[in-house]
Amino acid sequence: MPKSEIENIKFESAVKRLEEIVNKLEAGDLSLDDSIKLFEEGIRLYQVCIKRLDEAEKKVEILLKDKNGNKMLKSFQMENAEEV
Repeated sequence: MPKSEIENIKFESAVKRLEEIVNKLEAGDLSLDDSIKLFEEGIRLYQVCIKRLDEAEKKVEILLKDKNGNKMLKSFQMENAEEV
């Protein structure tokens, strides 16, 4: 996947592609060159995912600020957490 395409990829698509890369690498059927290319793509995708998660976290923090600009961060608790 070209670098420009990776930079514009949606988070969910990046995670899906990362899973595909991991499966291919774990299978061990690739040449060393192909493995390195996939690994490099995986690293770029990982960096994009981290960037998107950081951006999402910042947006949530902004949404949780009170009228004085103080953060009102609350711990997140999933409903039905025992089912996870």
